Amino acid sequence: MKKYIFLSVFSVLLMNCNKKTETVNPVTATDSVETPKEPEIDSLGSKTLCYLGVTGKDSVFVSLDDNLGTFSGKMAYKNHEKDSSKGELSGFKSGDTLKLTYEFASEGTTSKRDIFFIQKGNTLTEGIGNQKDENGAMRYSDEKKISYKDGQKLQTVDCKVVSNAVK
Repeated sequence: MKKYIFLSVFSVLLMNCNKKTETVNPVTATDSVETPKEPEIDSLGSKTLCYLGVTGKDSVFVSLDDNLGTFSGKMAYKNHEKDSSKGELSGFKSGDTLKLTYEFASEGTTSKRDIFFIQKGNTLTEGIGNQKDENGAMRYSDEKKISYKDGQKLQTVDCKVVSNAVK
């Protein structure tokens, strides 16, 4: 009988030694209502802004990349019964004024000129002023005399509308 008791105890000990240890993950209680996460906004990356201005049968398309106040982009004038132009924009923002240089191709030649816009809300208003030739580039002769009241107004639009025109 001692033999059977010894074998039984020995068997139980062997079984306990070979038993695998399980880790139990703690269960955490969650609320039944999840709060939606706000999308992360990349405030350091560039933002693309697109504008369209229409006067009669003439159109102006602008696509601008704003990289912390430094701008680059494309612009196209589509004129009815006149030569159109298409080119690159580059410049910076000073207050509410975008001070840009427009380098474009028109009538088979490449030209460069200043173009300033006042940015208010979803609208860009082009500045009108006298320009003079400085080393082949047209520059405003006096920035203080630029008028924005009669300039072309451009409204924000979906960039898909602008992308084909400025290609």
